Amino acid sequence: MSRVPGWLGRIGAGLSEMGERLNEQRAKDDEPDAHEPDDLAGEELDHVPPPPAYAPAVAARPDPAAAVPWGMRVAAEAGWRLLVLAGTLWVLMKVISAVQLVVLAFVAALLITALLQPTVARLRRVGLPRGLATAVTAVLGFVIMGLVGWFVVWQVMENADELSGQIQDGIEDLRKWLLNSPFHVTEDQINDIATSLRDAVGANTEELTSAGLEGVTVIVEALTGILLAMFSTLFLLYDGKRIWQWFLKLVPAQARPGIAGAGPRAWRTLTAYVRGTVIVAMIDAIFIGLGIYFLGVPMAVPLAVIIFLASFVPLVGAVVSGALAVVVALVTQGVFTAVMALAVVLAVQQIEGHILQPFILGRAVRVHPLAVILSVAAGGMVAGIGGAVVAVPLVAVTNTVVGYLRAYSREAALKAAREPQPQAATASDVSASDPPPQ
Repeated sequence: MSRVPGWLGRIGAGLSEMGERLNEQRAKDDEPDAHEPDDLAGEELDHVPPPPAYAPAVAARPDPAAAVPWGMRVAAEAGWRLLVLAGTLWVLMKVISAVQLVVLAFVAALLITALLQPTVARLRRVGLPRGLATAVTAVLGFVIMGLVGWFVVWQVMENADELSGQIQDGIEDLRKWLLNSPFHVTEDQINDIATSLRDAVGANTEELTSAGLEGVTVIVEALTGILLAMFSTLFLLYDGKRIWQWFLKLVPAQARPGIAGAGPRAWRTLTAYVRGTVIVAMIDAIFIGLGIYFLGVPMAVPLAVIIFLASFVPLVGAVVSGALAVVVALVTQGVFTAVMALAVVLAVQQIEGHILQPFILGRAVRVHPLAVILSVAAGGMVAGIGGAVVAVPLVAVTNTVVGYLRAYSREAALKAAREPQPQAATASDVSASDPPPQ
């Protein structure tokens, strides 16, 4: 039994010696070999030592957003916002095209209301109740419009036979004039043109028939739109103020003061535009109608009414209606009368463009001619004749609203800058009587 402790001591000493050897070997393994490359030695290190103080500083990689040039970042920010606006506009146009009849009827009601609302205001100042003033104004307005349409149709139907004979005689006179003109037109060329016209009409008979069938649908839609416009006009005349106040409740509270101020100015612009356009159209119709009447052109009164209605489409309507009057004069009275009618139309249109519109419409609704042409073309492409009619007043109203909102935002910013803002106490707020701390 006395030998057992010695045996255990020798085993413990051996284990301690083995542990020391293992530690020494591990320390040798951790040291890099002088014959090995530096990168391999670095890979075996568990901890990379910091660089020495004399090593040059290496800049960190910049943020990816900061590495993009400023102009490209601005273009990207503007680009995705423009894409969102374009998508919103596209969806809005799809919705409008789906309910195009309702939209055009309501816009027509707005234009008619802008024309008739001053009459309602005068009748109310006289002492009539609001309902009676609205009813009297609406009935008189719609009766006058209906009588004008009936008069045009009646005149055309009354003079259709006479006009047909005059057109045939005028075509024969035009044929003789072309044969004797310095343009060297031969009779065979005239006959070829007439044959081509007859073949074109014969080849497109089915299309003309389908167009006539579609015309029935157009008439039904037109009657529906007229009824919608009439009812909308009645409610706008009677309760327009409440409708506007209800609309303001839908606007966000922060934007409500600006929209509330822009609305009356937009309405004044629309009223001035409609009233000025009616006056200018009446002057065009009266003077051009008198000119072609004294020249002996048939159906001078219906042509004058057509000129009046077409003048609601700026620039384009006056040109088309004037060209119609010249064509009727050409085929019924000859080349000399057509030239004189053209001179009358051009003179009246020049007076309108340079004197009447600037004087009557004024600067409040002045729109650049390029904007007028582009808006009329865009409105015609989107919604036909109705779109061409409402395009220019829409541009004029938009111009007024945008100008007012820009001025309102600038004034609000200046007012906010002038008002003192509450601030926390700073060192500058300490009174001069208080001694500075030592």
